[in-house]
Amino acid sequence: MNQKEVEVLELIRRNPYLSQQEMAERLNMSRPSLANFISNLMRQGKILGRAYVLPEEQTVICIGGANVDRKFLMERPAQMGTSNPASVSGSVGGVARNVAENLGRLGHSVKLLSIVGNDPEWNLIETASSQFMSTEMTKAVDGLSTGTYTAILEPDGEMLLAMADMKIYDSLTPSYIAKNDSVLLSSAFLVIDLNCPVETVEYVRQLAIINNIPLAVIPVSAPKMDRLGTDLAGISWLILNRDEASRHLQMPINSIEDWHQAVEQLLSQGAEAVVITGGKEGAVAGNADGITHYQAMQVDQVIDVTGAGDAFSSAIVHSVMNGKEFESVIHSGMVNAAKTLQSNATVRRELTAVQLQKELEELQ
Repeated sequence: MNQKEVEVLELIRRNPYLSQQEMAERLNMSRPSLANFISNLMRQGKILGRAYVLPEEQTVICIGGANVDRKFLMERPAQMGTSNPASVSGSVGGVARNVAENLGRLGHSVKLLSIVGNDPEWNLIETASSQFMSTEMTKAVDGLSTGTYTAILEPDGEMLLAMADMKIYDSLTPSYIAKNDSVLLSSAFLVIDLNCPVETVEYVRQLAIINNIPLAVIPVSAPKMDRLGTDLAGISWLILNRDEASRHLQMPINSIEDWHQAVEQLLSQGAEAVVITGGKEGAVAGNADGITHYQAMQVDQVIDVTGAGDAFSSAIVHSVMNGKEFESVIHSGMVNAAKTLQSNATVRRELTAVQLQKELEELQ
């Protein structure tokens, strides 16, 4: 789109009931010129029909990984170089997919934009996910293999080692994403994980800036932090852990002072709000109003750490969309993560908006 088309679309987004004459006057152009811009936007699919109704107004679009997860739970502490007794379980996963399921369970309209192989793993993901999200934007491609993630867990549920086959996400290119621009432009919130190539992350960031769409960025691991540039403008929420923040900033984060400084630096790079999590040590979060250390919720027994970070991020997006204050937003993330730690499911099955609100009230 050119700049005038962006201005027309934004005016329609704010008030779709204006007449063409009213829009022309507000944009300081003739009515015939405005009519041409509207016709072009209709051909591009940016607006629908004569009433200029924007599609999918309240939809969250999650962009990134959709995997099959396998977890090996050790019966005893691991011994390297030999066979270790363990039980194995499988489930669907992927950061973007997990966030999408959390948000779907919380009552949001969600679309998953990913890429998968035309294989049994994708059939498993689609069957498990379709109740909570639309998968129509996710394409199954012959000759590619759906992503897989394998975690080895200590008897207490803490991760010992994880292995990931994520080569397929190199095909999540800007041109692949751009085929869905009309839907992306109409979304209420965008979420992207760093399974996506650096060019794709930048493409989505620019799209969010130009169209004033809230954007949450959720890293996948420290090694993939090179997919996040140093210009963070347009990122409404950057949610990462200490290892990921340390890798991005090239600085150690050992003390509370380091932690605060890391959040401050990420805010200075343009992010509107930043949360750096630290497991049992809580999280440090901040925005233009200040930076605060939040204590972690007490968890008596950790059953499985898988999915807790995604639960944290999902509850933040949910609370932001519901207009919660900053502190309440962070507490929502803490609660959902803590409850997920006590579940053997990557996304806890009892999760609903009502249940999460009840759990928050019990904290107070």
